[in-house]
Amino acid sequence: QVQLVESGGGLVQAGGSLRLSCTASGRSFRSYGMGWFRRAPGKEREFVGGIGWSGGDTYYGDSVKGRFTVSGDDAKNTVYLQMNSLKPEDTAVYLCAARSSPVSPSAWNLWGRGTQVTVSS
Repeated sequence: QVQLVESGGGLVQAGGSLRLSCTASGRSFRSYGMGWFRRAPGKEREFVGGIGWSGGDTYYGDSVKGRFTVSGDDAKNTVYLQMNSLKPEDTAVYLCAARSSPVSPSAWNLWGRGTQVTVSS
């Protein structure tokens, strides 16, 4: 059974940085891509950024472009989210996700439990 486990969340002041990590466990894990979403109180889940596993192409949601960077380590089945210039509106639970279904490789079918990021003003 594959699990995604996030780490690295916490409390940071506005303008600061945090780095989140997400590692996929499970011998059968194969991924077409991994990425990050976030869910803030009273808001819908929002796409943050993702990376395609084979070519390493990255893509981002408009609200984080230029501030956040997604990177990955294939050998460790790990994806990272470097968050710089954080704003209070970045406060949310950050969820790691993976696209692993060969039937539907564009679907985010695996999810972590999330890690809380709180940005104080």
